Amino acid sequence: MRGCDSNEQAHSLAITREGEDNVKLQGKTAVITGAASGMGRGTCEELVGAGVNVLAMDVREDKLKELCLALGTRAMYAVADVIDSQAVELAVAKALTQFGAINICVNCAGMPAASKTISRDGAPQSLEIFRRVVDVNLNGTFNVLRVCAAAMVKNSPEDGERGVIINTSSGAAQDGQAGQAAYSASKAGVEALALPIARDLAAYGIRVNTISPGLFDTTMVGSLPEKVRASLIEMVLWPKRMGLPADYARLVRHIIENVYINTSVIRLDAGIRLAAK
Repeated sequence: MRGCDSNEQAHSLAITREGEDNVKLQGKTAVITGAASGMGRGTCEELVGAGVNVLAMDVREDKLKELCLALGTRAMYAVADVIDSQAVELAVAKALTQFGAINICVNCAGMPAASKTISRDGAPQSLEIFRRVVDVNLNGTFNVLRVCAAAMVKNSPEDGERGVIINTSSGAAQDGQAGQAAYSASKAGVEALALPIARDLAAYGIRVNTISPGLFDTTMVGSLPEKVRASLIEMVLWPKRMGLPADYARLVRHIIENVYINTSVIRLDAGIRLAAK
């Protein structure tokens, strides 16, 4: 009988690892915010396809209903604003009642803002706008992960692990453009959460990581004039396109499956570095 050559061995190993990954994900439960569209929706689709139960959280009930109808019995939804502590606690409790545990938390909810510190007529930027952006992007992220973490610590460990938390930053955290003070500050804060919270939760076997997307084809970017979109894409090194929800979702899945990734901020941007304007 002929032994496997290196290619056959690699193929066999890939099949084995894929089977192991499916076992790792099968039957787990994820809470995903910003789930009604974009990267949040893409992550719901990816994880349900891998056998994960999903609680989809957003403020747009019509979109959530549509999503869960498409995904089937592994998906349920909760209408909740991420900065509403009571609504988030009720949503997580709903998932625990339905699925029995929370193993994964993916924070995709966020809001943009475009407002310069001083307007053209010399007026200062609205403090309320700044507060709202930081509240949703930073405080909302922490609000959801803290409730999910409290559920995760009650899980029975599998190979020492009880859960994984994945937050979403932005390239603007490092390369904030003019008019992005609130957005950049909020996303930089999200990146700063990973290390101290991972240290808080290490004893429980819970990892915390951050994805920093670049130019993604979201509803906000889709509303820009084609000329503006083209100029943004030109700043991308390779491939010359916007990121897709599936690109983000595949990275989420990899982080879940690869237990040695912890406290990392991973840029997912095809090499784009934003200019000042």
